[in-house]
Amino acid sequence: MKALSQAALEQVFLSARSVNTFQDKEVSDTVIKQLYELFKWGPTSMNCQSSHLLFIKGDAAKQRLQPALLDGNKAKSLAAPVTVVVASDLEFYQHMPIQFPAVPGAKQMFENNTALRDSTAFRNSSLQGAYLIMAARMLGLDCGPMSGFDHAALDAEFFPEGRYQSNFLINLGYADEESAYPRGPRLDFEAIANII
Repeated sequence: MKALSQAALEQVFLSARSVNTFQDKEVSDTVIKQLYELFKWGPTSMNCQSSHLLFIKGDAAKQRLQPALLDGNKAKSLAAPVTVVVASDLEFYQHMPIQFPAVPGAKQMFENNTALRDSTAFRNSSLQGAYLIMAARMLGLDCGPMSGFDHAALDAEFFPEGRYQSNFLINLGYADEESAYPRGPRLDFEAIANII
């Protein structure tokens, strides 16, 4: 596997940053589906797809979302072209016979162990949400991930049946560069990592 170009590294990581203000420009359903077809290939535990994605675009849907948002996240989320709810699918194991046939008992393993099911669903939906951000940047989109919302209120509004549990949100669109603020610093390697 060859290393990506410097330009690609800049677009996906080095020059990219979280965005709070977006252009008034639609993110089409075609682009959203293209995004899915890219990010779905990111690696997960036992090839599971434990995320459920809700792409909130319309004004009526945004108004349903608004009460669950913390005050500091309301205006920017209502103005963003799309807000993605990255949720955990607590019944992801139903697909295991197709997605991981190498272990015939995988479905039953998760079905019979709710602690394992829940931790696997949360961990891998988090992974998939991160892949979605990287894939979005590859397609020229900008992202503003958030965890500042009332999970119980959001789940009651959008997932009342209980199968899906919200993990985090991502505002999605095309950045308004004029309103961007400088990216914050990150810790050096020595502050958070060791090689042994």
